Amino acid sequence: MSESLVVCDVAEDLVEKLRKFRFRKETNNAAIIMKIDKDKQLVVLDEEHEGISPDELKDELPERQPRFIVYSYKYQHEDGRVSYPLCFIFSSPVGCKPEQQMMYAGSKNKLVQTAELTKGRKFAQEGKLVHSQVQGPFHPADQRLSSEPASYILMSVGA
Repeated sequence: MSESLVVCDVAEDLVEKLRKFRFRKETNNAAIIMKIDKDKQLVVLDEEHEGISPDELKDELPERQPRFIVYSYKYQHEDGRVSYPLCFIFSSPVGCKPEQQMMYAGSKNKLVQTAELTKGRKFAQEGKLVHSQVQGPFHPADQRLSSEPASYILMSVGA
């Protein structure tokens, strides 16, 4: 039943920005950070970043407010191939207001569907972000955990 719940729609200009981001040709790491405009009941653009590392991205997120992130990064495969997968990240830090958590959780599926980020595997680590899931979501070699308490759901969209 929760699959059909839609709390907020996605702003039209954000839909276009996400479409362009999916097909970008640049080879640097980049992120689109989104938030919910409570008054308009819309998922809107919060910030854009180019050349941002996973650690820098983590530092950009608010400590007590949820955010949605689409992150594109360079991934070196063991066989030498290079790819630029997308990750959808839902950040819901400990200490968020329950109302905010409900709005974001109820809007996540609509955003994922609208942005066509529906393929891939889902990762969830309650309380910590698994560093290797952002730098290499399918690479088990680096399983360092961040020390910041938060809830993250990562969805790798392509590798």
